[in-house]
Amino acid sequence: MHIESSKKLVAKSNKEVFNFLIDIKNFEKLMPENISKFEVLSDQKFLFALKGMPEIMLKLKEQYPNDKIILGAASDKLPFTLTADINAISDNESEVTLSFEGEFNAMMAMMVKSPITKFMETLSENLENI
Repeated sequence: MHIESSKKLVAKSNKEVFNFLIDIKNFEKLMPENISKFEVLSDQKFLFALKGMPEIMLKLKEQYPNDKIILGAASDKLPFTLTADINAISDNESEVTLSFEGEFNAMMAMMVKSPITKFMETLSENLENI
């Protein structure tokens, strides 16, 4: 299952956006209002939960300075990745696209597609305000 957010223009350089995103505690600032838990477990891993949803643990899997950050599920039960692609527009402006890639059975995909799409759009919209 692939879900991609709309591209968002961020009034920061690609380096500033990258540095913001690799500091995982900053993801709390991007979370939706219905967050019920956010906990930094290490400098590479955090846990969060939205009201009515199970807890999800994400860890920093890969990073390509100033271009891309890939977070992945810390559990193999629901394997997925969340990728931020950062493109420099100018010295103080970047375009960011978030994408979600997950391997789910058809029933699970049907259940999670709408909440994940909404979650991705919220993260993307909140990125505009960093």
